[in-house]
Amino acid sequence: MSRSVIPEQLKSPKIQVPPHPQWPILTGAELHAAKTRIKKLLTSRDAVLVAHYYTDPDLQELAEESGGCVADSLEMARFGSVQKAKTLVVCGVRFMGETAKILNPEKRVLMPDLNATCSLDEGCPADEFAHFCDQHPDHTVVVYANTSAEVKARSDWVVTSGIALPIVTYLAGKGEKVLWAPDKHLGSYVQKLTGVDMLLWQGSCVVHEEFKAVALERIRKLHPDAAVLVHPESPEAVIGQADVVGSTTALIQAVQNMENKTFIVATDGGIFHKMKQLAPDKLLIEAPTAGEGATCQSCAHCPWMGMNALQNLEQVLLNGENEIIIDPEIREKAVLPIQRMLDFASNHQRDKKNNRAT
Repeated sequence: MSRSVIPEQLKSPKIQVPPHPQWPILTGAELHAAKTRIKKLLTSRDAVLVAHYYTDPDLQELAEESGGCVADSLEMARFGSVQKAKTLVVCGVRFMGETAKILNPEKRVLMPDLNATCSLDEGCPADEFAHFCDQHPDHTVVVYANTSAEVKARSDWVVTSGIALPIVTYLAGKGEKVLWAPDKHLGSYVQKLTGVDMLLWQGSCVVHEEFKAVALERIRKLHPDAAVLVHPESPEAVIGQADVVGSTTALIQAVQNMENKTFIVATDGGIFHKMKQLAPDKLLIEAPTAGEGATCQSCAHCPWMGMNALQNLEQVLLNGENEIIIDPEIREKAVLPIQRMLDFASNHQRDKKNNRAT
């Protein structure tokens, strides 16, 4: 019988959440000048800019204008690995920069702020996780991309939210038992859909953890025709109200492709920029983080993502600091489960296309 087990010795870790950075607002002329300078620096440094959907809209626009990429973590990893540029500048959080370096050891990988981390990464210390794995040697270790290079090096598979379900479905079909880390909500969601025998690490995202089910029910009554889009890092009671559960890319595609004119969106508010670009006629409403038990540590926006700005991006290109360095032995181990994911994702996408064709 399948089961989802939460070990008693694991408790939700306490994460020190930083305040949201307050960057100076640039006027139109200042913004244009800053972008122009950065584009010149990118060219002179033989660098390409890779930005996540949750970063500031100015960074997303600059990445696209300069020949870079705006994407979710899976596409960021793919994009960086096919670039000819000698330097990758990753606007996101640290695990994304580390993944870029793991896949591209010959390239220089820079970030605007190396302190831009992730509550899931912080809540899964490598030494504690290794001990947990050692206690369960009969389990296949599957870790979410939102983890350190050291944690990835201890895993059998790395997954993103966009590929987690197909990979775990594949493992379940082989009769394997899964040790999952670090996000308990995504893990529980995947376990319920696959029926896999799963041990769950007790981490959570400070952004998605704050969406409130009761408040969401109220706002749905105010907008009965709205489609509810939810990222699977959200609590079960929020996921249960969703019309679409999926990765950032899947939620963006839903806004584009669904006939609804109104959407209630439960993920980081940074995603609204791309949604508005691609579906300007749609009304987008942030899912509520207010309600009983609310602390508003994030207010639906990751404070670590907020550490990325045009100002420190320009500085890192000028001085060449904030380089991602990974121990070669760790990299050699971590690249295997990441490449396994990328290969699986490529084959999965090909199979989907072939099935549609037939």
